[in-house]
Amino acid sequence: MDLEPPYQQGFYAQRLFKHLPKSLNNQDEVELETLLQLADGLIERVGYGHELDEIEELLESQPEKWPMAARVIVKLSRSKLSLRQRSKSLHLSVVVPLYAEHQRMMRSFEHTAGEDFINQKLRQMNWLCNDETSCTFEMILVDDGCPHGSGRLAEAILAQHHPDEPARVIYLEDAIAQNHPALASLGSALESQKGGAVHLGMWEAASSETDPHREHIVTFTDADLSTHLGQLGLLIEPLELPGVKVAAGSRRTRKSVVVKKSGRSARGRLFIYLWKKLLPELGYLDDTQCGFKALRADQVRALTASATQQGFTFDVELLLMAELMQRRSVAQVPIAWTDSDAASNTKSSGIHLSMLKNIASLSRRLGDKRAYCEAFSDAIERLNEDSWQKAIEDFGPLLENVDPILDGDAQYIQPKDIMRLQPA
Repeated sequence: MDLEPPYQQGFYAQRLFKHLPKSLNNQDEVELETLLQLADGLIERVGYGHELDEIEELLESQPEKWPMAARVIVKLSRSKLSLRQRSKSLHLSVVVPLYAEHQRMMRSFEHTAGEDFINQKLRQMNWLCNDETSCTFEMILVDDGCPHGSGRLAEAILAQHHPDEPARVIYLEDAIAQNHPALASLGSALESQKGGAVHLGMWEAASSETDPHREHIVTFTDADLSTHLGQLGLLIEPLELPGVKVAAGSRRTRKSVVVKKSGRSARGRLFIYLWKKLLPELGYLDDTQCGFKALRADQVRALTASATQQGFTFDVELLLMAELMQRRSVAQVPIAWTDSDAASNTKSSGIHLSMLKNIASLSRRLGDKRAYCEAFSDAIERLNEDSWQKAIEDFGPLLENVDPILDGDAQYIQPKDIMRLQPA
């Protein structure tokens, strides 16, 4: 007699996932390939029914029983199945900014931070885009003025290992010299921190000639392997909904899967709490900084033509522009994310302070002056490196058991509390 769900799915999940490692390692090539093979196996097993939902619910209900990789495999399976079920053909442009990524391009035995990310990202895209999904892609790697020559190294890797792959490298410095319209606010590559490279890559992607019968989606992601590109199908789904302009990956929803190695939680909680005070228009979002977002190609210029933020705050400005064009136009998408901290460009706590000051500037640009937001803007702009670190130490424990997503309107920290941290 056939077993009834969830017993049937539990039995199958045990067979499929029993040999998975308990942790995930972005530098393990065999493990990364295993994820793809098991995702394909899961797809063949579940087909298009509700069995995948039952397996995901089973894994979520018993997180201590299942390795984290099992939930990643379910995300990958959902993504590929979603593209298979589409009636329209699809072209994906994937933008990847490059700055100081020369070590991460190496393999793990060549450098401790090596992830071989160019080869791995192309493998992930080829797995996702095949005849079964009617999906094509192009990867655009953008050198963000990297002093270590990341762009040239990427070109060499593509020429040697992937001469026939749909991938190319472009350079921010060249585009600025040519007065590229996406970079009107930049005088040099030194003024960009990721944002300039992403804006340039998205404009170039949206301007490229594609099959007019294929829907064109532009996405961007970080150079590391934290977010598996095989999940891009999850971002495409909400873009079909009326009014949705941007699909944003989220690491903070109940259905998100996060493997985190570093201890940046106190800083992260404080950052979220404060930016929500500055931009309550985006208060319904829980993760503005996840490097995994998608939008239709025909929306790129409308959302970025007046961009002023070419640093790490460009994500927030993009989401704000979408929100100002149409309320609730950003769709949050739970994704799987594995921390890739070895060669991170955002370890410094000062980067978060700089971002908050830029968000304060965005807040002040809005037409209606809100006294509450203005008070927080003023307090944040007065912070320096020392007082910001003191804020993390003082307010981090206060927010430890507070969900800044659900408690967006709560007033655990007042502008006057921040002002007290200023040096005498």
